[in-house]
Amino acid sequence: MSSLITAVRNKFLEAIRSVNPPGRWKILVVDEHSQKIMGSVLKQFDILEENVTQIESISNYRDPQPGLEAMYLIMPTNQNIDRVIQDFSGTPQYAGAHLFFIEGLSESLFNRLGSSAAEPHLRTLQELFINFRAMEAQAFSMDAPELFFSIYSPPRNENSYRGARDRLEEDIRFTSKIITNVCITMNENPYIRYYVPPNHPPLGPLKPNASTRPPPPAETATRWRTNLARGDVARAYESVETDYVSKLLAFMVQSNLDEYKKQNANFGKNDARPRATLIISDRSMDMMAPFLHEFTYQAMANDLLPIENGMKYTYKFQSSVGAYEDKTATLSDADNVWTEVRHMHMREAIDKLMADFNKFLEENAVFKGDNAANLNDMKEMLANLPQYQEQREKFSLHLSMAQECMGIFERDKLPLVANVEQNCATGLTAEGKSPKHLVEEMVPLLDSREVINANKVRVIALYIQFREGVPDEDRRRLYQHARLSLAEQDAVNALTHFGVRISRNAGDKDIKKKLKTKPADDSEYDLSRYKPLIRTVIEDCVNDKLDNTLFPYVKEAPSAAPIPTSLRSPPPAGSLRSAKPSWHRAARPSAAVENRPRILVFVAGGMTYSELREVYQLSNSLNKDIYIGSTHVATPRQFVDDLKVLELGGVGSRAIPNGLAEPRGQRPYQEYYDDKYYTKDGPRPQLQPKAAAPPSRSVTPKAPRLLPTASHDSSNSATSSVKEEKKKRKGLFKF
Repeated sequence: MSSLITAVRNKFLEAIRSVNPPGRWKILVVDEHSQKIMGSVLKQFDILEENVTQIESISNYRDPQPGLEAMYLIMPTNQNIDRVIQDFSGTPQYAGAHLFFIEGLSESLFNRLGSSAAEPHLRTLQELFINFRAMEAQAFSMDAPELFFSIYSPPRNENSYRGARDRLEEDIRFTSKIITNVCITMNENPYIRYYVPPNHPPLGPLKPNASTRPPPPAETATRWRTNLARGDVARAYESVETDYVSKLLAFMVQSNLDEYKKQNANFGKNDARPRATLIISDRSMDMMAPFLHEFTYQAMANDLLPIENGMKYTYKFQSSVGAYEDKTATLSDADNVWTEVRHMHMREAIDKLMADFNKFLEENAVFKGDNAANLNDMKEMLANLPQYQEQREKFSLHLSMAQECMGIFERDKLPLVANVEQNCATGLTAEGKSPKHLVEEMVPLLDSREVINANKVRVIALYIQFREGVPDEDRRRLYQHARLSLAEQDAVNALTHFGVRISRNAGDKDIKKKLKTKPADDSEYDLSRYKPLIRTVIEDCVNDKLDNTLFPYVKEAPSAAPIPTSLRSPPPAGSLRSAKPSWHRAARPSAAVENRPRILVFVAGGMTYSELREVYQLSNSLNKDIYIGSTHVATPRQFVDDLKVLELGGVGSRAIPNGLAEPRGQRPYQEYYDDKYYTKDGPRPQLQPKAAAPPSRSVTPKAPRLLPTASHDSSNSATSSVKEEKKKRKGLFKF
């Protein structure tokens, strides 16, 4: 299976290696965002090994180095284009410039470059289309939790709908560009399907409103019965009723891919593998999954432990001298212990860790046949393994995480809490019967002071969904039993903004659900019976059973797709892009060719770790390459906290403490993009007063300098002067 991390890493390396200046050495110039993406898949050492003599920030002052060529790896913003042009206005900053943009360059910025003072110095111009974070081999993220509020926060009043919708449409367009980047990186031009909720109208700013609805058709037009005969005006007026976020996003992605296909006729062509399918959904499709306690290793750890961004965890590590010290570990695909156990149930993960640890002891003949029988044994033995530092640290990390999780599991009464949660989510007890005594099991937990309020919120939210709403008085009593604060009550009440019915009267009928979770197997753990709905969607898609009314196609379905007989025509002769000099080169897809069909899933508004797990497990069971992405990964704790301030537009949230930005009205997309990736220029160096002797120039503070590797030290370029060599050795990183 192709790894997203490997695909992005290879694209960076191919770009860096493609720059081969006459003097061999080159400077790499990056901006804040491109450095972040590159740093997620490459280490500094990997970059420096590619004949990069130093890495500089485009926003900081940089000493001119006219003897070296520079590779720019930057976002396509007006601000960055201004900086590139400034570098070659007057005395050139470098001997030449190789421009690599993280994603597509707009025609206006392309034209600015082509007519600027920098044009004679440009050696390369290429678009990489890698503007996303490959967080795992089969998962990507936009790292944009603020979009949760943009999608679901209700406008403050009737007059705010127009501005809120304009802001959301900008965010949707931006999201569509990210998904397009993923498709291009994987060389997939997929069939696109999108989720149409059957039981509620569009949510948030997309809710039908007079200020966002096109003008109504003339009254005489109502006599027409067929949709075709009623005309564009009537269809536009009614289209607002179905403007779901997943639909708008799907059509924008399709438009982006069609545009890219015009410029790159071979895009998506692969005779060895069927065409992929992209499924676009949103968080409202499954509102059970974000509240449930999960007991597979990765999901449980991110729920219960203070893990930063799903990656950084600080724990107590016992050094070789016996002292305890704080150590921060990175949970990533580079940790083979982590990747092997992260989707196992915690009980199985602990057994696996102990088995691997005992095997490690036997292979290294450390304890003469002694084995660890439990986590405490492991802890004692690890303290006596100073000579196996790397393996010792990995086992210590996961030992610490497993012990901490199990401690919280017992302390917070999670066996009792999770049993009620599973009964609510599945609608069945562990014995497969209807949960008739659910209230009797739930109320003592709500009354208990040993159960934290965050867990009480989760139980109540799941119970209300199970009952498809409860009378207002019953809901008030549940809050009273649980002693919820007003903010915690707001979190439960916010379910209504996801299409969930929270109030129910005597005459209300049950909601007919078109999408249902599959029943658990007998082999499943009692506290892990619920399977996220995304599993049902993927399985039905693979088996060609996915309801076309629930997940319609944007364009043609696979059975109706025409068989391509020839490549599409190249761009027209009058194209602005095709008329430019030869230094503009289109990006070439670098995805590996494999035979297994691919399915891409995108969940707008946040995905859960349980949904990540399902994707990996289904890849194995269905023999497909399945990938999942989202605006961000939402842990239950974060999800509840965000619900508390949903009606406030995110004010007080971790993602956007000041809330959503004021709508800017309809504006060019490039302006929105420039605002999103705006960075401040660093201060210019100050000249010393003339009285100071000897005169010297002070520079801005720099990060700790790293010495070049041996290969850098031994370089002797014929075109580099002694002065230039000294500049190379001044420091590798200027941030």
